[in-house]
Amino acid sequence: MKLDQTIDRVDVHAVALPTIRSFGVAGGSVAVAGRPSIRVLVKVSADGVHGWGEATPIPAWTYETAESIFTTITRYLAPAIIGQPVWQLDGISRVFDRTINRGFSIGAPLAKSAVDVALHDLIGRALGVSLGTLWGQRRHERIELAWIVSGQTPAEVADCVREGIDHGYRSFKVKIGLHDERTDLNVVRAVREIAPEAPLWVDANQAYTVDEALRIARRLEEFDVFAFEQPLPANDVVGQRRLRAASPLPVALDESLRHPSDLATFVKLDAVDVAVAKVQRSGGLTLSRRLCQLAEDCGVRLLGSGLTDSDIGLAASLHLFSAHGIGGPADLNGRQFISSPYATGITVEDGRAQVPTGPGLGIEVDEAVVQELSIEL
Repeated sequence: MKLDQTIDRVDVHAVALPTIRSFGVAGGSVAVAGRPSIRVLVKVSADGVHGWGEATPIPAWTYETAESIFTTITRYLAPAIIGQPVWQLDGISRVFDRTINRGFSIGAPLAKSAVDVALHDLIGRALGVSLGTLWGQRRHERIELAWIVSGQTPAEVADCVREGIDHGYRSFKVKIGLHDERTDLNVVRAVREIAPEAPLWVDANQAYTVDEALRIARRLEEFDVFAFEQPLPANDVVGQRRLRAASPLPVALDESLRHPSDLATFVKLDAVDVAVAKVQRSGGLTLSRRLCQLAEDCGVRLLGSGLTDSDIGLAASLHLFSAHGIGGPADLNGRQFISSPYATGITVEDGRAQVPTGPGLGIEVDEAVVQELSIEL
């Protein structure tokens, strides 16, 4: 296939995936055991070659729902890119912004990410090379993953940590902000008691004020926490600057960093220690690569995270993190909470994920299984 071919078809599927265990963050529930987890899959085709992308609707984390993602792609993004050259990723990103405007930051990043990732997969498949080869960037062959801890009581947390250890995980990320400050600290203490030497960081998902975050940070220092992720509301730029200046812990930004320009703002204000790379939050691989490169150029440390993706999203994240030297521990927790029976090609052993080497994302998607799992929204 020649890369001057144009996009001729975009197919969108909402699928219901089996949920393995429940998962909550400060904003609310992410996954509930016994209730299907909905993902929106996108297949972009050009001249008989196709690529796959995924969106992970989590209304407790961001404003996009399965319904809004589905209609944003089918009614707006897909019609806008039909006829566009498949290689023109930068141009398509600008088409996205004209179609669904940025506003303060990226507009509809999860929907845009699904299409952008599918285009990357399509280009890699058309050329017969992996994304790492396409980019000329592949620094890691394996990415260490973190086991996610999101419990209600210290005893429940201890059981979760032991389960992670039994699965071969050696690093842990703890969700806090779900309780009062004392309970949050007891949860972290319980993790540290079970895993005294493990790399450990905490994620508050915007739960605190500046004063609360400072109190928590000073107490967390005794547990040898290496990063305090997103303690403040995403748009509290002034508060983040105050917190970063006084916190004994490195402060990592996630929800605050939608667009690369967001990171530029925090860098200019000397208000960020660590930038979290997250494919879907940043609207796909095109902008995520820009954000990661900016962080590297500015000397800002990078951490890797995801959105409880199925293996399509997992593959995209592995390629991004490998390209920018994010060897882990990374919060790519999809397999801890959901199953993705339509995708094959990724190996995870003892808490480490092999970066795929096949064309595009390096995974295979069984479209018959996608059809079986598809639902009406």
